[in-house]
Amino acid sequence: MGTEQQAKRTSGTRRRFLSFVTASLLTLGAGAAFLTVPSASADPIGQCTATNGAVVAVDFGPFGGAVERGCDTTPTTGYELLHAAGFTTEGTVHDGDAFVCRIGKGSGARHPAPDKEDCVLTPQATAYWSYWIASPGQRKWTYSPLGAMERTLKPGDVDAWVFGGTDIGGTKGRPGFTPDDVRGLSTPDPTVPTAPPGVPAGSVDVPAATRWIAGSLTDGERVVDEGATTANHFLTTEAVFALAATDRTSPVARKAAAFLAAPAQTDAYAYPSGKDGIPDATAAARLALVAEATGLDPRAFGGHDLLGDLVTYVCPRDIGDGETVDGCYTKGDFRTAGYADGQAMAVIALVNGGVAPPAHAVSRLTALQCEDGGFTSILIRSGGACQSEASATALTTLALARAGGHEDAVQRARAHLKRSQLPTGAWPAAAYETTGNPAATAWAAQALRALGDETFADAGASWLSRHQLPAGGFGFAEDDTDTRLFPTATAAIAGAGSDLVALATKRTDPPTTPPTTPPVTPPAGDGPDLKKGVAYLTHPGRLVQGRYYEAGAGTGHADYGMTIDGAYSLAATGMDNATLRNIVDFLDKGGKDGKGRGIQDWTRVGTAYAGGGSIGKAALLAEAVGRDPRDFGGRDLIAALAKSTCAAKTSTRQECAGKGNYTYATSVFSQSLGVIAQIRAGETAAAAEPVGYLKSLQTPSGAWVSLIGEPSAAEVDSTAMAAMAVDLLPDAASQAAVDKALAWLAAQQKEDGGFPGASGNSVNSAALAIQGLSLDAPRYGARIARARAFLASQQNADGGFTIAKGGQPGSDVRASAQAVGGATGVSFGALARSLDGTTPQPLPGSRVTASAPVIVTPGEAAGSAGGGTGGGDLASTGVQVTGLAAMAAALVLTGWAVTRAARRRRGTTGGRA
Repeated sequence: MGTEQQAKRTSGTRRRFLSFVTASLLTLGAGAAFLTVPSASADPIGQCTATNGAVVAVDFGPFGGAVERGCDTTPTTGYELLHAAGFTTEGTVHDGDAFVCRIGKGSGARHPAPDKEDCVLTPQATAYWSYWIASPGQRKWTYSPLGAMERTLKPGDVDAWVFGGTDIGGTKGRPGFTPDDVRGLSTPDPTVPTAPPGVPAGSVDVPAATRWIAGSLTDGERVVDEGATTANHFLTTEAVFALAATDRTSPVARKAAAFLAAPAQTDAYAYPSGKDGIPDATAAARLALVAEATGLDPRAFGGHDLLGDLVTYVCPRDIGDGETVDGCYTKGDFRTAGYADGQAMAVIALVNGGVAPPAHAVSRLTALQCEDGGFTSILIRSGGACQSEASATALTTLALARAGGHEDAVQRARAHLKRSQLPTGAWPAAAYETTGNPAATAWAAQALRALGDETFADAGASWLSRHQLPAGGFGFAEDDTDTRLFPTATAAIAGAGSDLVALATKRTDPPTTPPTTPPVTPPAGDGPDLKKGVAYLTHPGRLVQGRYYEAGAGTGHADYGMTIDGAYSLAATGMDNATLRNIVDFLDKGGKDGKGRGIQDWTRVGTAYAGGGSIGKAALLAEAVGRDPRDFGGRDLIAALAKSTCAAKTSTRQECAGKGNYTYATSVFSQSLGVIAQIRAGETAAAAEPVGYLKSLQTPSGAWVSLIGEPSAAEVDSTAMAAMAVDLLPDAASQAAVDKALAWLAAQQKEDGGFPGASGNSVNSAALAIQGLSLDAPRYGARIARARAFLASQQNADGGFTIAKGGQPGSDVRASAQAVGGATGVSFGALARSLDGTTPQPLPGSRVTASAPVIVTPGEAAGSAGGGTGGGDLASTGVQVTGLAAMAAALVLTGWAVTRAARRRRGTTGGRA
């Protein structure tokens, strides 16, 4: 069950589990004093080799520094490596030791500076230290699915910390250096800048650009050059790309695409030799991309299978090697392409369309790479005269990155683009030029943003903003005052933060008709062993004093969000009410963790940083177990939620993204928790604006995005959570929104029953999807059964669950809490567990003490946050084991029954859950 912290960065983060690094953080009352963990004396870097020790690199480039390396010859965890290598860290007031906020080297300054980041709350997703890992022999970075304290190192491992932002899948924001660079097997190129030119902030006025583009279309469907009577198909495709990049459902883009899909127009543009002749490869690739960008079928476009024809007409051999093939020059060329743009676009179109391009067609692109790392626009033969051009470099790099398998060429091109950026932030059209070019700058910005180099792309966007003409468009050159469609379209795509690959990547739309599979109620035996899952969660080696999970083993710092997750799971199962009572009493009756912190030190109620998601999460637990949320932990949490409802967007970072947003609720997950808590408390009127704001974040597909106030994509976890919140409302519009969300969720399911999350085939996402789909179990019963079977496949011998299928082995507490509660199918809107019959136990002493030791059972895999490992017998619950087994057998059926009954009841009682 996702925590507010998890929802901020992990896909419901995420979502993905954040890269955690810790510092000594002591919170005293309303104030906090940061105690920096001192760095150790690092081992000489030469003592760490491919078979001995581990190396970590920290990129201080965004702060004007260099990439610093450090070595630990006896590594244990990623956390210990960082500090043993000579670095220092600070955490946050909200997350304590569980989240890195600043990093420094030795006695030097730590970054970001306090005036840039106060380190009170979790940093925003676009500006934080991300954690990357590579195992021995690996040459590519992977975004770590575990925190630094939970990552157990092996000899030869390398780690990297990079400041900036990533998307929820970790596909952006990668280090600008390779694992081999960190290992010392290659030397970083000192000519490649680590930071972009210092230019003023600025962004392209995308609406103005797209208005100009739309206004340039004759009859709203085609570009016709001045003095001409027929369409300019090339520029019409450019218009479609720009309009679709800013709005995938743009009616203007779709009208223009429909024009191009008319057989007469497709033939005129892409089949100049006749309908049955060899296609113009560049034109066919462009039309295929148009189809993919607007939801049409590139295999049935204008009477042609564009993708099939592209594959059919790939040159089988070099010219002069046997019989001459018309239109061929070199093996792998798409016949008649002639230039790099056609070759690259054909590769992108095929991959995006689900067709594997011929390997020699992809590798053909690498032959166009010049000695400086850039690419030429002409389909030269290997060894021919080569002149790098920014536009060709960017487009070819996008194609190679999309196709995969040519990482070295991509990284060389990436370095070239950084190196060739002018001090103004622009890129020249060719390497020998000294003035900026709008189209070249836009292409370079697209590619670098796609590769994760956001700051370099932003500098390019700044230059573009200063050269946007009054009409909204751009000229061909830096000093051109005439608005032209080609550079305007390319700049609009870059300004929208998109690129040619992304805008034409297929998106799954929800089904428009109900599934034909008969409703199925899944049997209890096909899912995970909930009894073992509960035993894992309640094991004393994880649940400190039976009351809370730690944000890092041995820190004494409670992870209150994860502790509530565990309580939710116990409430959903009913298998250990005694432990559930202990957790709830600890939170409600003034219990303190090993740092002297209580629940309200986490919610921040009564301070300027009160977090609506944290408040809602605590209030929801009180409601679920029959406690009064208006007097829980010594605070009126329902009043606090009302007080935290934003009246308008504020300028304070992360505070309020809009009217109805809760303060510092920076994710859909957090917003949903607050909404559920308010509605369950009977505060429907007070929740009206937060509900309206939550509904406004639903996309046309039916899904919800993950983050609030920052760009993010639709994701499973947030969609499931928002659906559970909106389902509490009985009106027809709300129920229609839920139905649409569930249809989208169902469409995301993988063949093995899992669901995609930021960590891969995610246990978290599958568990939340079960809860969401259970809102309509009769329709989605078969999918729920498959998802439960998937969870069972990810359960380990100790009863815990892995983070993701195929990920790092071993059980993770947060994933296990999600899996155990989610497998029951009980919605948060209907979660209820009576504590009658349980006996209160004395609270542990509230003084600041050392935390309980982590107990590791020999032979078990290392776990993660909250103590990680340990197995053992079923925790004492006062219920016989046979009784628990019977409860497990009946639990799933009753879970779906409770949820559906609650939904039916809301339809007749006005929405009170």
